[in-house]
Amino acid sequence: MTSTTSSSPAAPERIVIATRESRLALWQAEHVKARLEALYPACTVELLGMTTRGDQILDRPLAKVGGKGLFVKELETALLDGRADIAVHSMKDVPMEMGKAFALPCISAREVPLDAFVSNRYASLADMPPGTVVGTSSLRRESQLHAQYPFLAVTSLRGNLDTRLRKLDEGQYDAIILAAAGLTRLGLADRIRATLPAEVSLPAAGQGALGIECLSSRPEVAAWLAPLNDPATSACVRAERAVARALAGSCEVPLGAYAELRGARLWLRGFVARPDGSEIVRAEREGDPAAAEALGGALADDLRAQGAERILAELG
Repeated sequence: MTSTTSSSPAAPERIVIATRESRLALWQAEHVKARLEALYPACTVELLGMTTRGDQILDRPLAKVGGKGLFVKELETALLDGRADIAVHSMKDVPMEMGKAFALPCISAREVPLDAFVSNRYASLADMPPGTVVGTSSLRRESQLHAQYPFLAVTSLRGNLDTRLRKLDEGQYDAIILAAAGLTRLGLADRIRATLPAEVSLPAAGQGALGIECLSSRPEVAAWLAPLNDPATSACVRAERAVARALAGSCEVPLGAYAELRGARLWLRGFVARPDGSEIVRAEREGDPAAAEALGGALADDLRAQGAERILAELG
């Protein structure tokens, strides 16, 4: 693992990437590896596969066992003890509050950020009869399903993407809701019966985007990663994460935030809900992409003023 004391870092000789070992996580790490190898042909890029607590605990909802941080802690430990230079994450799995030891210098171009309806029996949510079973791993999705399709039975679904699809194929669920990005990246887009528009299922902050983490004490690593950063995606994701961070967003709070660039402006939408969908508070704002995090904070204030404060207090 190369480091340098010069103000203009030399090209790296070796980069080690910490990654989870699920098929999707390995695809993401291999994708970053290929891009780094193209940038730095003389560099050796290696993967360090790891199993996280989030991968091990499959019998309980994430909200009950510690939330999204369970997917990144072991990878961050590898950064701290020098076994890895960088860690690749799905941005929706990265906790909104990061430790001071860590930096997120790169958010790469986003895949489709929306949710996908997957079913072997039905073409859409609207086609499903009362009492049919929809599986989801997310309170965000669950609350929106309850609000719009109260006649459906929404139940918890854990496991990696392949496990979730297997449970569907075994008939444990009539349909499942997954991130479209993961299915697309693994060549499984043909499993998507319908992509859910944001008006039906507003995505999670950072959904569809990959983030690359390193130690804040290693600016040379941040410099190596700079060419992989996508400014448009970064502005959108940082605005979304600012909403969730300001509202103490975690797996225990049904919360969505989704930003889109429209011309030179950033359009940001967000919501906070009760898990049963009985109350949903929504807001939207438009602003300058250069002030993405301030825009996210302002939207969070709007949501609080419109009733999210009460919901958050009760859920907390």
